Amino acid sequence: MAEKDREPGTRRGRRVLSGVLVVALLAGAGVAWRTGAAERWWDDLRGDGGTPADPAAVAPPPEVDVPPVVVPDALAPAADGTAALDARAVKQALAPLDSADLGRHVIAAVGPLEGTGYAYEAAEGAGVAIPASTTKLVTSTAALFLLGPEHTFATTTVLDTSGTTPRLVLVGGGDPLLAREPNSTPTGATYDPRRADVRTLAKRTARNLKASGVTSVELGFDDSLFAGPAVHPTWKPDYIPEEINPVSALWVDEGRALPGQGPVADPALEATTTFAQALARRGITVTGSPIRTPAPAGATEVGRVTSPTVAQIVQRLVEVSDNAAAEVLLRQAGIADSGDGSFTGGQQAVARVLTANGIDLRGSVLYDGSGLSRANRLAPGVLVDVLRLAASADHPQLRPLLAALPVAGYTGSLTDRMDLGPAAGRGRVRAKTGTLTGVTSLAGIAIDAQGHLLAFALMADKVKKDKGLLARTTMDTAAAGLGACLC
Repeated sequence: MAEKDREPGTRRGRRVLSGVLVVALLAGAGVAWRTGAAERWWDDLRGDGGTPADPAAVAPPPEVDVPPVVVPDALAPAADGTAALDARAVKQALAPLDSADLGRHVIAAVGPLEGTGYAYEAAEGAGVAIPASTTKLVTSTAALFLLGPEHTFATTTVLDTSGTTPRLVLVGGGDPLLAREPNSTPTGATYDPRRADVRTLAKRTARNLKASGVTSVELGFDDSLFAGPAVHPTWKPDYIPEEINPVSALWVDEGRALPGQGPVADPALEATTTFAQALARRGITVTGSPIRTPAPAGATEVGRVTSPTVAQIVQRLVEVSDNAAAEVLLRQAGIADSGDGSFTGGQQAVARVLTANGIDLRGSVLYDGSGLSRANRLAPGVLVDVLRLAASADHPQLRPLLAALPVAGYTGSLTDRMDLGPAAGRGRVRAKTGTLTGVTSLAGIAIDAQGHLLAFALMADKVKKDKGLLARTTMDTAAAGLGACLC
């Protein structure tokens, strides 16, 4: 009955009235924002000067019984990287270095991260040792210093229309992480940046070619950015392809073959073949076989994909000890320093960066960027000084190096290490590992039980073959001791 007695259009009238009110409110709000009235109201609500009020200072409603806010005590003292270290305490923490399992050549250096000098130095015989993968710390520092953490590397395609048939050239820009296809599944690494890939490049290139009326091209590739041999002569032959592939300015998946295929003899050609297949799927006909050719100076760029930043690449390569990425960054450092993208150019760039920043090489010499070369020699003090340089307030662009260091017992190459020895070492030590046959080393930072920040480098390169695992465990125990130390 009530429904029957309602006047026709009443519900509709209410809807119209509601709509008018909403519009009016919105219009009023717009005027308020334009005139500044709403902003002043919002600022008053948030607190003085637009700064949000401290939640603890806001009185609760009278009917709510809220206990007083208690400021908790600090869980640990603030880390101090400048405090002088107790040399005797450091020596005691590193007592495992005296173990026979480490062989007859053990050298080390420990000092405050933000200080100078060393609280501990140990040397048996030569003051330099084979650094293995701790070399990557030096390579990464040079790349960050010369290129900057935000620098990226582009892989491009350019079109030359001067001939009868348009020629498309795939140009390698030295992207160490260029992939075959977009990241589709996690790799299992703690950190894996989103990579550029040739399938996406083919998609962009095909779209732009079609927009220009081009549907058929000859295909070339230009990998001339890097110079010199693709394989260092001091590397053992069996390192390829198990540890690394021929270094190239143009490759996919670091030159690794697809499962079931043999080694990749020419990474640039293999990358171009992969690109050509993706291009064909996008409706672009590739005539003939890809050929190696310089990109013409006047060619028009058609497509581009961009690598992760140098900081992201460093995070990845240090965390998982990526040999291939390290060698590419070495060559990129050489190009940035002198225009020489070879092993030699990269090595000279590293030496110049260290020297320019006041780091005494102490007889050190490096031939590659990854540490695969057994001809490399490095003094532990150089590694400590590199870590100090990265921690310096004068060089914030180097801070990604410290952030990349694996955390003992948790991330990267230290995920399953330091589970023995002083328990405090887990999570309190961050370090780069170095391992070759007969070689074990660690270099990084530790925060001791008193909150002192230490930089350290521990190296042994005369380990007997049957003592490799024991030597690594002993080295881990020594490093973990720094985390548990009252230094």
